[in-house]
Amino acid sequence: MSTQTIQDAVKEKYGEAARRAASGKTGSCCGTSACGAEADPITKDLYSDSEKSGLPETAVKASLGCGNPTALAELKPGETVLDLGSGGGIDVLLSARRVGPAGKAYGLDMTDDMLALARENQKKAGIANAEFLKGEIENIPLPANSVDVIISNCVINLSADKDRVLREAFRVLKPGGRLAVSDVVVRGEVPEEIRKSLLLWVGCVAGALQDEDYRSKLARTGFHSIEIEPTRVYNIEDARSFLSAEGIDVDAIASRVKGKFISAFVRATKPASQACCGPTCCGPATAAS
Repeated sequence: MSTQTIQDAVKEKYGEAARRAASGKTGSCCGTSACGAEADPITKDLYSDSEKSGLPETAVKASLGCGNPTALAELKPGETVLDLGSGGGIDVLLSARRVGPAGKAYGLDMTDDMLALARENQKKAGIANAEFLKGEIENIPLPANSVDVIISNCVINLSADKDRVLREAFRVLKPGGRLAVSDVVVRGEVPEEIRKSLLLWVGCVAGALQDEDYRSKLARTGFHSIEIEPTRVYNIEDARSFLSAEGIDVDAIASRVKGKFISAFVRATKPASQACCGPTCCGPATAAS
């Protein structure tokens, strides 16, 4: 599947989810499957009541992630945060609260409907220190060395060019800056036909990396202090009806996939020193072309 085809599919799915959330329905990214913040085992119960308090209901309904990066990123007052694939804006708004008036939270999304929804949610929440940008996570429209922390909520797995996403993240981070993202990760080997079906269930249009591949890509980009912490293990029984509809014998594959599909919190740091660090970290002061 080409990069453009994947991008178009993601835009269509998440645009539909934004329109559903804006109309008061629970967001859905998976067509006829049960995907949404209230019903789905992947997206439900990610945010505490205190976090959701004061946020518009449409921001919560449009939450389609698989983690809660703002709770784990250890954001500090005054920091600048960028959320890759910000959707309806919930993680940006929570980040803006955490960094306070002296800080700034950016959200980046390529879907017009999601951006419109996020900006409306920001207005309803009365949060001034947030800004939503249109663009692709493979081409971040911010200068080099301008962001303290990059978060993302199960969006990097949707990109067809993860190496470019990580290079762009590295570019815009300040020296010593942190990558702190939630993402879908595969642990170990899984037969390809099963992998594709399960990832369709997990992420609609997903291309999740194996954990060691994720580590290798981060290291090659220039990141260090790399950690991958499982936050939720997907139960094969949760996907039984979906997989059965795909013609897969769930009982026959259960032992081969048990515990292998997870949500994980991925941490990595850009070196504090830029000296002789290679072409990926000392880039131009504007977004890469």
